[in-house]
Amino acid sequence: MALIVLLRGINVGGHRAFRPTLLAQELSAYDVVNIGATGTFVVRNPRSHAHLRTTLRSRLPGTTQFVFCEGKDLLRLEAKGAFEQPPCESGIVRFVSFLERGGRARPDLPLTIPPGQDWFVRVISLTNRLAVGEYRRHMRTISYLSQLDTLFGTLVTTRSWGTVNAILQILKSESGTGHEDRTPRRRRLSTERPNER
Repeated sequence: MALIVLLRGINVGGHRAFRPTLLAQELSAYDVVNIGATGTFVVRNPRSHAHLRTTLRSRLPGTTQFVFCEGKDLLRLEAKGAFEQPPCESGIVRFVSFLERGGRARPDLPLTIPPGQDWFVRVISLTNRLAVGEYRRHMRTISYLSQLDTLFGTLVTTRSWGTVNAILQILKSESGTGHEDRTPRRRRLSTERPNER
């Protein structure tokens, strides 16, 4: 089954910006599909996870962090109906946070950050290493998303529903009949990118 690789701590803007499409090309032996510009990849031929980690480390800046997620885990989460209900308000974005490992902390859910009615991030559920929630489109949101590491006691990286949906489409084609176009595709999802980390 395909593997999802999510990077954190990369420079996606400016003169020396990270170019995920170039990384995907360098990892062609793993049959990598790049999604957008935030460092999100579906690895359709992951082979050894340890070998892939070593390969990534050799091609990424030392400050880059990354989380692996088995594609089957995201498909199972969707099958449970985790993404069926749309946000109830305009300006609210549904997200999935990917935990590096099972967090030491298991907070009571749902919860809001900050607490109360004036929240910016709301975590609704946690299934294994996948947390589902929603956030407000606001400049302050990313600072609140950064608190998820402490909340769950592990490295956490977050992607909007638009990005998650693109991942799911690739995973579904991967697990289909096997006759789909296997040409790596470039998907650029810019609507919620500033708040992804």
